[in-house]
Amino acid sequence: MKYLRTFLLVAMAWMACSAFTMKSKEKPVYVFGIAASFNDTIVYYTEIQQLDSVYLDKDGFLPDRAVYSYQLKSHLEYTLGKTNYTCMIYFSENKGKLGKEADKLKNRYRKNEGMALQAVDPTVFTFKRPKD
Repeated sequence: MKYLRTFLLVAMAWMACSAFTMKSKEKPVYVFGIAASFNDTIVYYTEIQQLDSVYLDKDGFLPDRAVYSYQLKSHLEYTLGKTNYTCMIYFSENKGKLGKEADKLKNRYRKNEGMALQAVDPTVFTFKRPKD
C-alpha cells in the first residue's frame, strides 16, 4: 500500500509538471505565401506574417495549412483577377529561419530573367485563422 501511494503521488506530480511544460512550448507561428503560374511571368509573394492564436501540432505541422493556400489563391482570383495560380505557404516558429527561406525562394525567381516578383500588399491581404 505504501508503494502504491508513493507511485500515485509521483505520477500526479509528473502529470502536473508536464501540463505546464506543454503550455510553455507554444510559440507563435509565422507564415508567408508565394504564388506562381505557368501562364504568367509574375510571381506573387506575401510578407512574413504572424498567425493569430495558431500553434503547430505535435508533429510540427500547421493545422489547416491548405486553407491558408486557398486564402491566397482566392485573393489573387477575386481581388486581382489572376487565375490559374498555384499557391504555396511556408511556415515556421522561427521568423529568422523563415526569412532566410523566403529570401532564397525570391532569389531563385529573380535569377530567372523571364519572371517578375510582385509583393502582395499586406494592408489588403493577410492570412486569417480559419473558423472552427
